[in-house]
Amino acid sequence: MDGRMSELPSPVPDPTAEQSRADAVIDRVLSRAGTAVAEGGTRVTDYDGDQFERDERAALRRVANLSTELEDITEVEYRQLRLEKVVLVGQWSHGSAEDAEVSLRELAALAETAGSEVLDGVLQRRPHPDPATYVGKGKAQEVAEIVAAVGADTVIVNDDLAPSQRRALEDVVKVKVIDRTALILDIFAQHAKSKEGKAQVELAQLEYLLPRLRGWGESMSRQAGGQVGGAGAGMGSRGPGETKIELDRRRIHTRMAQLRRQIKAMEPARAVRREKRLGLPNVAIVGYTNAGKSSLLNRVTGAGVLVENALFATLDPTVRRSQTPDGRAFTVSDTVGFVRDLPHQLVAAFASTLEEVANADLMLHVVDASHPDPESQIRAVREVLSDVPGADQVKEVLVLNKADIADPDVLLRLRARREMTIEVSALTGAGIDELMALIGRELPRPSTEVDLVIPYTRGDLVSEVHTRGEVLSETHVAEGTRLHALVDEPLAGRLAEAAVATA
Repeated sequence: MDGRMSELPSPVPDPTAEQSRADAVIDRVLSRAGTAVAEGGTRVTDYDGDQFERDERAALRRVANLSTELEDITEVEYRQLRLEKVVLVGQWSHGSAEDAEVSLRELAALAETAGSEVLDGVLQRRPHPDPATYVGKGKAQEVAEIVAAVGADTVIVNDDLAPSQRRALEDVVKVKVIDRTALILDIFAQHAKSKEGKAQVELAQLEYLLPRLRGWGESMSRQAGGQVGGAGAGMGSRGPGETKIELDRRRIHTRMAQLRRQIKAMEPARAVRREKRLGLPNVAIVGYTNAGKSSLLNRVTGAGVLVENALFATLDPTVRRSQTPDGRAFTVSDTVGFVRDLPHQLVAAFASTLEEVANADLMLHVVDASHPDPESQIRAVREVLSDVPGADQVKEVLVLNKADIADPDVLLRLRARREMTIEVSALTGAGIDELMALIGRELPRPSTEVDLVIPYTRGDLVSEVHTRGEVLSETHVAEGTRLHALVDEPLAGRLAEAAVATA
């Protein structure tokens, strides 16, 4: 195996053992390659529906052994068909080798989700990244040799690269180099379906691209300003014009302004949808990507949304209705998954989507209890939520998903946390009844008590009381239906207006 670890500048007891351990990490990461997208890698239940979207997405997945020298096709067709072959580059300056392995394994899963084939990897330990090539001159040359040996066409670095670092590394390895942020943005671009989701992803991509524009040779020449070169050019009409890169920057700024206006224009539609749900308590599902949020949503509501053993399978938010064991209706919002060091461009672009969390009455923080380091995932989710105004005021419940395959010691550790926790398995259904009971206890109950008679012609209001309120007693009299119930204030007002006057 070509993956190696550079020696630490500080004294190391056994350099050979250090390098062997790094080789073992790369071996374990590569041995899991393909598991996220392999046939049978995604387990579904009857609650997950027909999953037509997953089949459609799989049909467009890039295929192996297809020539990369394709001609006479569009860029979209190229991206759908070509399977990129990648080499991973990881680096860590603190923590253990196990932490580095978990991080590199996540990078491999991200690459597979983007449609790539992971061929090899390099893991390096150094006090801080090299300011020139990120990995240093010698390690960059080693990566170049690995790329040439395995026939890779892309190098993915498990960190954010400065534009100068990416260019310098590309000059050495002679193939495309992308960083972790670019990889996540690529996955988002592939999976976004709604108009708003596509606009949010494009805005994040342009914000990422802006400081990374690069030009070569003639493409950097100035574009003449005024009427230079045309008929009628004369004194006062000449100007320095713009270089190609300045023109590109201006176009990107213009497009970003358009996208921001589009996203802002979609706010009224979101507000209308939220208004329609007004009066129903809302539960927001948040969590690390691939923790099982969509599977849990399907269990709780029967929504049948896409379930896939891949990172960021779900981007567009989904809102469905369910009811507590005592019959009270509530809505459940599924949100985009989070990840360690989620690009700040995405957090900003998806701010409108994340408003669902701040407006919720209860937050179900889904945790993959089978993950080797669930605590780091919890920290990553909370770091993102800290940028969402009002999210810290929402009551939080840690839902320990995949408890059927979790390490008992990990479960014991998570149970000891100060937050409210509950163990479930969205796949087997274990613990779902207990979760629904917990939701029923923790959701706010309507506080306005009414005792009145609703005429039989207003059966819609009686039905709404059953849906949104808590019926204490119900009897039928000659004038209509007598209701003794707890409801919210807006509904209480409408009931009072429609009520039959009684002696």
